[in-house]
Amino acid sequence: MASRQLNLQRVLSLFRVLLMVETVSGARGSLTEAHIGPQFSASGVNQTPMDDCREVCSLNVSDRCDFVRTTPDCRSQGGYLNYLEGIFCSFPPHLLPLAITLYAFWLFYLFLILGVTAAKFFCPNLSAISTTLRLSHNVAVSFSPRPGPRSALVAFSDPRTAGLAFGALFGAGVLVTTVVAGGIAILRPFTAASRPFLRDIIFYMVAVLLTFTALYLGRVTLAWALGYLGLYVFYVLTVVLCTWIYRWQRRRSLVYSMPGTPEMLSDSEEEPVSSNSYDYSEEYRPLLFYQETTAQLLAQALNPLDYRKWRNKPVSWRVLKVFKLPVEFLLLLTVPVVDPDKEDGNWKRPLNCLHLVISPLVLALTLQSGAYGVYEIGGLVPVWAVVVIAGTVVAAVTFFATSNSEPPRFHWLFAFLGFLTSALWINAAATEVVNILRSLGVVFRLSNTVLGLTLLAWGNSIGDAFSDFTLARQGYPRMAFSACFGGIILNILVGVGLGCLLQISRSHTDVKLEPDGLLVWVLAGALGLSLVCSLVSVPLQCFQLNKVYGFFLLLFYSSFLVVALLTEFGVIHLKSV
Repeated sequence: MASRQLNLQRVLSLFRVLLMVETVSGARGSLTEAHIGPQFSASGVNQTPMDDCREVCSLNVSDRCDFVRTTPDCRSQGGYLNYLEGIFCSFPPHLLPLAITLYAFWLFYLFLILGVTAAKFFCPNLSAISTTLRLSHNVAVSFSPRPGPRSALVAFSDPRTAGLAFGALFGAGVLVTTVVAGGIAILRPFTAASRPFLRDIIFYMVAVLLTFTALYLGRVTLAWALGYLGLYVFYVLTVVLCTWIYRWQRRRSLVYSMPGTPEMLSDSEEEPVSSNSYDYSEEYRPLLFYQETTAQLLAQALNPLDYRKWRNKPVSWRVLKVFKLPVEFLLLLTVPVVDPDKEDGNWKRPLNCLHLVISPLVLALTLQSGAYGVYEIGGLVPVWAVVVIAGTVVAAVTFFATSNSEPPRFHWLFAFLGFLTSALWINAAATEVVNILRSLGVVFRLSNTVLGLTLLAWGNSIGDAFSDFTLARQGYPRMAFSACFGGIILNILVGVGLGCLLQISRSHTDVKLEPDGLLVWVLAGALGLSLVCSLVSVPLQCFQLNKVYGFFLLLFYSSFLVVALLTEFGVIHLKSV
């Protein structure tokens, strides 16, 4: 159980890298031309008022559908559904509240899909992969990224949206380092790991300073972009070196310690507050052994409902479970799970063989919103048909070469297949979330900066927040707190560095940044101030973080949000000379 709990914090690490690879290969995602806002301009070209999709609400009701269909700013390059066209073309004007209600419910369900996929399918596969590759928990937590790298990469792929990436990264950084970190301190007061905390916060402050300087200079050059990537490489080497030095010191101290001396805990390892080692599942094992048929194994593997747990849970849990059942069944059918905490590694022969057909098909139909899956090879056979045929052949060979009782030696390969499939499920759901939020912003006439600062940042961070809060409640607050600062380093360094590098390689010119307005400086200043406050206050408390510190961080974020909104709506502004 400890291994599974520790891997909760690593749930987004390889997933973020996967999404960045997809973006590098040409993905446009959902943050494209439709996300251009008047607050930022990377090329010096601003949109005219009628080119802005938010102006649709100022038109006559009869003209809104045509405007949405013909305006480039209203188009979504990623995702499966056109939500703006659905609102203004499919629903009559008097049913607009109903459309917004349905979108809100669908948004809730998408977040449910994200949570179920991450907790029950992504985590076990990531745990199996980390066990196979022998990844250290400390190193993995330090490399756990946070919101925004994919959005930054996609934004930098278009010259007009480069400045928007900085706002998204700054807004998400403030949220994670204040609300999430403060919530951890409130849920479980603890003593922070001193060395990882100081290392990560100093590196992140340097990254923020680099970004602030780039905004001040108004451009990102090739040397500047390579400097971002070089700083991240240096950070990785520092983490690995510090881990190696600590382990070497630990081994030396254990050699010279007296017999019976308790083993020291590392900076990132900690004992859970409470644990129960008794396995109640032993009580439900049958007295007489019987061999289940293949059909019974398949039906049992596809059943997402545990009747024993259902009887013992409250009504609220049961209601939420009813909403989860379709999602869990679909994911059980499409995503293989290798669980290292189980004796058989969760080997289900009939279902795993079925996964060899269905999972590659899901990959083909979710990558680039199905664009690759429907591509016809030679103009005759679509890619999805080739994938199904190849998967069927591999599944047949695997079925006849294995048994129900014992997992094969290559069972660990299913962890990589499950990781990839669950990651693309999360990617598809996240793309729809962004598109819905953007559509709601158009309806309520909210700027893209405010959406990125509030709804988009909250949506991107909700999975991380639940993961960190779960770790804190289960007795791992130090690990969750360290990840708040260590994980977001990859976002800003790789997101900005690699994104600018790709743009420079295509245009052969520097990425120009012309932030038009005060809000971007409010974002950068708030993030820098929050890091300085943590850098000063945490050591002054001897790294003992309590609820007072947590409420202070929440108050800081509330104040920042008020100032940012007042700045956006013109209440706070610079006096013209």
